[in-house]
Parts: sequence; C-alpha cells; structure tokens
Amino acid sequence: MFKFAPLAMIGIIGAAAPAFAQDADAAGFTGARVEGIVGLDRNQAYDDHKDGAVYGIGAGYDVALGHSGKVIAGLEGEINDSTAKVCGGAGTAADPRLCARAARDLYVGGRVGTVVGGRTLLYAKAGYTNGRYKFTSDDGSSRTTLARTDLDGVRVGAGAEYALGPNTYVKAEYRYSNYEQGVSRHQLVGGFGMRF
Repeated sequence: MFKFAPLAMIGIIGAAAPAFAQDADAAGFTGARVEGIVGLDRNQAYDDHKDGAVYGIGAGYDVALGHSGKVIAGLEGEINDSTAKVCGGAGTAADPRLCARAARDLYVGGRVGTVVGGRTLLYAKAGYTNGRYKFTSDDGSSRTTLARTDLDGVRVGAGAEYALGPNTYVKAEYRYSNYEQGVSRHQLVGGFGMRF
C-alpha cells in the first residue's frame, strides 16, 4: 500500500502545478526568506576525516534580474553547529591524539540562479565563512585543550530550491568550505523555508 504513496504525491503535486506555475516564475523566489537546515557534515583535518550532523538557521533576500524574471540573485547569511570531530594520532606520550571539534559556523555570501520549470530554482553560491574549532591533545593520561579558535574560510556550493507554494519551499544543497590551518568541510544539507 505504502509503495504507491510517492506516486500519489507526484500526481497531487503535478495537478496543482499549473495553478501555481505563473506566480512561481518570479514572485515564488524573490523577497526575504528564513529557513532551517539539517544534514551531513564531513570535517577534514590532520589527514583524516569524520562525519557528523550539521543543523542551523539561515536568512536571505532575493531579487529577480532582467525582464524574464527567471534569473535570481540574492544575499544570504547562516549560523549552524555540528557534531563532527576529527582526530589523528595514537593517544600516547610519543604520539598524542590531536582532535579538532567543529562548533558554530557563521556564513555570509551571495547566490545566483535560474528558475527551471516554474517551481524549481537551480543556484550556485559563494561567500565568507568563519568556523569555530576546539583543538585538544590526549597523550593517554590527560587531555589538554590546546586552543579554541575561529578559522576564516571560503564557502562555495550549489543547490536546488523547490517552491511548495507562494511562501514556502524546500531545498537541497551541497557546499564545500576551506578554512585556515588545513581544515575543510563537505556538507550535504536539506532545508525548509518561508518567504515574506
């Protein structure tokens, strides 16, 4: 019974699409927006990587460019946190275990995209990101906090946003962030947002 549910949902969405398509071309992707995100976070440091969860909130403002209204550009910001921690070393006095734990991350940047099929926005993004990391050392007998530091970096990414209605949307996005001190992140996130 449940195996036919996705087909039924596609049919319902398809039937509703013509009524919304005309408004979605421009108005469905412009104006102020807020969103929640959650996804996978792969942190890389010390020649190793570990996966965790990323979660946060974002906001932005988008405008339509040109006469067609299909090219969208905007500014956005985001704050998120992560459960990821990456470590290297044996945890002995001769080879202490060094760990970098991801904490809050701030992002501000821009995006540009194009409306496809009336309800989908495909976009690319780039901007500045600042990630907070806690660095620790464990020699097997004691753990020491080496530093809590904010690392500057650059984020690039691409995604798709689908308008559920005039004021709501869902999105999927991949982004890569490269920070100082050899730390980087790959994230795959999904989100739900509202426009005002």
